[in-house]
Amino acid sequence: MNRTTQKLSPSLEDYLEAVYRISLNGKIPRVKDISAFLNVKTPSVVGALKALERRGLVVHEKYGYIELTPGGRREAERIYKTHMVLKQFFEEVLGVESSIAEEDACTIEHYLNQETFDRLVKFLEFIETCPNQVPFWLKSFHHYVEKGKRPPGCGEKNKKLSNKE
Repeated sequence: MNRTTQKLSPSLEDYLEAVYRISLNGKIPRVKDISAFLNVKTPSVVGALKALERRGLVVHEKYGYIELTPGGRREAERIYKTHMVLKQFFEEVLGVESSIAEEDACTIEHYLNQETFDRLVKFLEFIETCPNQVPFWLKSFHHYVEKGKRPPGCGEKNKKLSNKE
C-alpha cells in the first residue's frame, strides 16, 4: 500500500475534508481556519497536517498555507461527496433537522461501505427523477413522522417490520 492509499482515521478524514471545504469558498486554508472550522486547538491541527503531509495528501509550509495534493483532493472530494449525500438523505428523505443531519453525516461518512453509498446515491437519484416529484410513499412517510399515524390510503402494517406480531 502506498502512502496516499493508506486508510485514514475518521479524525484525519475530518481534517482533510475541512481543508477542502474551506478552499471551496475560494480561501486558501491556514491552520487557524481549520482550527475554527473544526472547533479544535491549533496544536491538534498542526499534528493532523503533519500526518496528512506524511501520507502525501497535503503540502503545508510551517506558518503558511495548506494545499491539497492531487491525491489529497481526490480523497477529500470523496469524503465531502459522501457527507453531502448522507446529509441530503437525512434531510430530504427522513426529514431530519439540518443541524442534526449535518452532525450525523459527519459521523457516518467515515464508516459507510462503498456499495451502500452507491445504492444510496441511486436511491436519491430515483426519488429526484420520479415523474410525480415526491412519490406517494415518501409523502406518506413524512405524514407518518409528523402526525404519528398513517395517512388515509396507506396499507396495513407489514408484519415483517413489527416485532409485536
